[in-house]
Amino acid sequence: MLGNRRKDFISLNLPSDTREFVKNKEWQRRSLWRVWNQLSRFQRSLLYVLVFAAVLAIIYIMLDSYKEDKLPVRAGNKKEVPLSSSHHIVTSVQSTHARVAEAPSSDKKPVAGQLVSPEEYKNILKDETAFNQINSPPLESVVFPEPSNERQLAVIAAFKHAWNGYKRFAWGHDHLRPITGAFHDWFYLGLTIVDGLDTMYIMGLKEEFAEARNWVAENLHFDINRDVNLFEVTIRVLGSLLSTYHLSGDKMFLDKAVDLGTRLLPCFSTESGVPYSDVNLATHKAHSPKWSPDSSTSEVTTIQLEFRDLSRSTGDTRFEVLASKVSQHVHGLSKTEGLVPIFINANTGHFRVYAPITLGARGDSYYEYLLKQWLQTGRSIDYLRDDYLEAIAGVKKLLTRRTARRKYLFIGELLAGGKDFKPKMDHLTCYLPGTLALGVHYGLPQDHMELAEELLNTCYQTYAQQPTFLAPEITYFNIQDAIGNDMYVKTNDAHNLLRPEFLESLWYMYQITGNHTYQDWGWQIFQAFEKHTKVKNGYTSIGDVRNPLNTRPKDMMESFFLSETLKYLYLLFSEDRTLLSIDRYVLNSEAHPLPIYEANFKSAN
Repeated sequence: MLGNRRKDFISLNLPSDTREFVKNKEWQRRSLWRVWNQLSRFQRSLLYVLVFAAVLAIIYIMLDSYKEDKLPVRAGNKKEVPLSSSHHIVTSVQSTHARVAEAPSSDKKPVAGQLVSPEEYKNILKDETAFNQINSPPLESVVFPEPSNERQLAVIAAFKHAWNGYKRFAWGHDHLRPITGAFHDWFYLGLTIVDGLDTMYIMGLKEEFAEARNWVAENLHFDINRDVNLFEVTIRVLGSLLSTYHLSGDKMFLDKAVDLGTRLLPCFSTESGVPYSDVNLATHKAHSPKWSPDSSTSEVTTIQLEFRDLSRSTGDTRFEVLASKVSQHVHGLSKTEGLVPIFINANTGHFRVYAPITLGARGDSYYEYLLKQWLQTGRSIDYLRDDYLEAIAGVKKLLTRRTARRKYLFIGELLAGGKDFKPKMDHLTCYLPGTLALGVHYGLPQDHMELAEELLNTCYQTYAQQPTFLAPEITYFNIQDAIGNDMYVKTNDAHNLLRPEFLESLWYMYQITGNHTYQDWGWQIFQAFEKHTKVKNGYTSIGDVRNPLNTRPKDMMESFFLSETLKYLYLLFSEDRTLLSIDRYVLNSEAHPLPIYEANFKSAN
């Protein structure tokens, strides 16, 4: 048996010399070719597809690995050269200010406004020094007076009604669906709770604030495998955590802010320094929006207040360095009379040339944050103020028009790279009167107030001329026919999302001028909300402001209704118009107040 086995083994005829080995190999190749020829056309095509897919997968993996390891550099400039003096942030705040959390591979300390080398950029992005190594000084809590009149009490009642519905049906979720008694999640971060924190604190709602604070401490965790939008999470979550920390003095909120801010930093891993729009909070992978290779201009330029405050609250300058460089970068780009297109590519760092120019969606808060950054830093960064002034001059020159009949002044849009004018204004644009008035309060040209007052009246008319006394999302204006109406609304634009922008401007104008008319206008709008948007379990956005008999409720209460809309109403109705003083605080785009720093600010560290 053993002999037979050996014969069987020998019969395999392993090659004993090179010629026999080559002969066997040739036989194998001929066999493979024969097998290939015997395959049908479909089978061969299928194999081609599988091989091609495998090659693509390998290439994708290699590129993804390369992208993670690649260090960001300035767009279009592989060689590090100094910025011109006009591109530097010239301020003693940032030339002598807070220390950076030191990176292990470098003892250099990046400073906001200075050019950052690739190695320093790498350290900034990857340095994850624990927050407990940064000794932030304790803060004293801010005490707000109790409500002083019936209007403020009515707003508090509205907040409680919305809050109770949210608690009952949507606790821990992002948004309440008040009609169906359900919830809606966007980022799974309890947006309504977090966004409303400082509103509750300002209103003196101690019980509601305590339960919200406990939820944040115990249940708000950022290690979630989900993509979030950098802009939205920054203004709603990071901004609120920082604001509530400054008002309450509770360091827990700052700890949470540091955790979140650190997870957002990978968005800045681009060649231009202009951040990607989205990031996964758990994997730290950032990317452009799925619908486009470009980010919205307003989104990448409306994170600086929050990131700067995070740096100055902790002494860790990573956040301010990276966010400030975005503003610097945009400062150096070509513009149309100071106005910018609404899309920018994070990789190239350039605007989309033929994108619209508007002070509405995707463009609005770029202009707002130019002014507010200047104020936040003690009016010390001159290029921010200069860019703002140039932009407002451009608005007056290129975007303002008057209606044909009553000569209402409005702000339209430029299409096709700034060539074609469109007589359309988003409700979002109604933030501008308040911003203009804020600038005048701090010494900017007086004619900005004239523009603010006229635009504020037009915004008021978008409410007053609707049967519900609620403004639509978008209004079109008649600039040709002296017989027709000055304003008209298209069906797709007739919805109202409980937005705050006009109320925001009313509050600024009231605080600066003391004109009680602005309070009365706000009260009219509040009553309209009560009549047409209040439902059993909260407040809902509506689909048609033109038809009070059928407003088509949309069953959604956005977090900004508690964070902004009701907060601005409460502040507007205060007998003390400096209840939240614009001399001490600058409010971010989600109405979260952050402290104004002196020009010679230095870190406590």
